[in-house]
Amino acid sequence: MSGFEARTSAAGSDALRDKYLDGLLAAGLYEDSCRSRYEAVNYRHLSPYKPSAYLVQKLREYEDRHRRCAPHTNAYKKMLPLLTGGVAAGTVEECKYLLWTPFSGVGNKIISLTSSFLYALLTERVLLIDRGRDFSKLFCEPFPGTSWLIPEDFPMKNLYFNRGDPLSYGSLVREKGIVNPLPSFVYAHVVTDFAQEDARFFFEEDQRALRGVPWLLVRSEVHYAAGLFLNADFEPELSRLFLETETVFHHLSRYLLHPSNKAWGMITRYYHTYLAKGKERLGIQIRIFDHNNSPFENVSTQVVNCLMKEKLLPEIDRNDPQVVPSRWKIMDVVVTTLHSGYLDKIRSIYWEHPAAGGVLVSVHQPSHEEYQLLDDESHDMKAWAEMNLLSFSDVLVTSAWSTFGYVGQGLGGLKPWILLRPKSPGLQEPSCVRDISMEPCFHLPPAYLCEQKMDGNRGKVAPYVTYCVDVEGGLKVLARNSEVQ
Repeated sequence: MSGFEARTSAAGSDALRDKYLDGLLAAGLYEDSCRSRYEAVNYRHLSPYKPSAYLVQKLREYEDRHRRCAPHTNAYKKMLPLLTGGVAAGTVEECKYLLWTPFSGVGNKIISLTSSFLYALLTERVLLIDRGRDFSKLFCEPFPGTSWLIPEDFPMKNLYFNRGDPLSYGSLVREKGIVNPLPSFVYAHVVTDFAQEDARFFFEEDQRALRGVPWLLVRSEVHYAAGLFLNADFEPELSRLFLETETVFHHLSRYLLHPSNKAWGMITRYYHTYLAKGKERLGIQIRIFDHNNSPFENVSTQVVNCLMKEKLLPEIDRNDPQVVPSRWKIMDVVVTTLHSGYLDKIRSIYWEHPAAGGVLVSVHQPSHEEYQLLDDESHDMKAWAEMNLLSFSDVLVTSAWSTFGYVGQGLGGLKPWILLRPKSPGLQEPSCVRDISMEPCFHLPPAYLCEQKMDGNRGKVAPYVTYCVDVEGGLKVLARNSEVQ
């Protein structure tokens, strides 16, 4: 029985593998145009986390709104003059838009895009994305019967705004305080170099002012959902949408982000060639941010220590039995990292001695690009494919700070073991810790937000938002019944 068949069998029957993910995905789409949309469920574990009926309802309402307001519809044409300060063609502003532009690496783009879609749900906006150089080629269109891409004839050709732009919300606040009404086009700078005025984006009074803006551009490279939970106006709606609060990225990424047929072909070919025979699957994601404090020998020792101490790999049988078992149990290990060498370190564990219990450990690494290349189609396609392969794991080990790992854990509904980031050239201890939530971490949130909403005030707004394990000062959404650190 292949790993693919074993997963389906373990679920009890094929009927349990609901390709619509309990209503998360809409029916009625032409399946050959996006094979991954309904096939991915057969490669991942059945999620124990069910979307709320309210989330499903809101997604169907969003799809209707997107069809009504999509590019080149009458409603869209009425709103175009407002981009440049004109007057809407209709007496009623039927649609409001959230424009999103890709920024940073693939993992950062994905978590930012998902947060932005959440924000669009909360504020009843239509999400339109800048296709970028290659970003749109990674994904299928997520919304039935329409497109989420900003059209090529869009009047505003340059969507690259920055913090100091006169139309940034931070600049408007700095100049005039909270402005009401605001201009018809505003840029929100949700990037880790926040000024205090940029951080006002997360506050209640500011969001009430922004509700009247028909065209809002967001630029971000972080998973800023935790900041939205700290908004007292948003929190009740978020709690209705996500009865299990740590499932925000899990549900929205599976709804929104379907690998294109080209990417899905890469993913499934690799899976069936190398990973389909295993009864168990371990995913390991290794990312080095500081080479001075992370020499190869130290990191490889840290990885092996984590795997063995936490019993994520089988122990070595030092008795070295000479009798070959009649039936082997195969454990597949997939390693994703930019660097070569870690694969051999893990493989070598079982070279001189076999694994205990008649287990064959089969270790694979899809690529080793050595360097991250931004906005390179081939590089980004491989990264997106590997994130999906990680999400097929039973158990996952990821690197602190890595958005690549966040995407894999969110798609798979996995709470990973985290390889902590070394702060000195010595060996990191402990080698790894279990994460407190499968939600991605909001890296480097604005200090002003934390001072006002977190320190000494957590019990009043979203008590299940806390600080991250892997990123000092980062914010994270916990399960509702978790103990806040």
